[in-house]
Amino acid sequence: MSTAIAPDVGEVEVKYRMADDQASRLVAALAAAGVVLGEPFGQDDQAYAPASWSYGMSKIGVSFARLRSQGGRVLFTVKVPRANELDCAEQETVVEHRSAMHEALLLMGMVPTVRIVKVRRTGSWDGAQLCIDEVEGLGTFIELERVVASSVAELVQAEMDRQVRSLGVPVQRVTQTYDSLLRAVR
Repeated sequence: MSTAIAPDVGEVEVKYRMADDQASRLVAALAAAGVVLGEPFGQDDQAYAPASWSYGMSKIGVSFARLRSQGGRVLFTVKVPRANELDCAEQETVVEHRSAMHEALLLMGMVPTVRIVKVRRTGSWDGAQLCIDEVEGLGTFIELERVVASSVAELVQAEMDRQVRSLGVPVQRVTQTYDSLLRAVR
């Protein structure tokens, strides 16, 4: 399996932190909105960045990689942030050997940055992919993602923000990726 997104199209997200004790309220609000969530599953991600990049520098236009173990599969993903960290050109494919891909990334000049371990539940909501994540060391988050043309990315992010806020559950919008959030707390 691989996914390829055209150069003028990308994945846009909105992400929110919430109090852990609000998760059941969120699930109930989503159910009332007709969202069916799947069973929880684990994800173990290793993030990579170019050796010349460090936290605190802009991510815009920089290629970042990720190796994700999930359900016996390993996904290799490359993202390049466009207008903001949560608006990215993206390519993803399954790889057979995580350790070999790790070594290949090192040969390409990438360095491991942060490991992200989480339990995720997913569903669909009005054309968006929805994720509820319990991230080790960070807490509970809700994300909405869509694949859209780059010309409407920020407009779609604003629409998804209204969508999440319509649930009436207290959330705090964050504009950084999990690796940046984890790096900030370490």
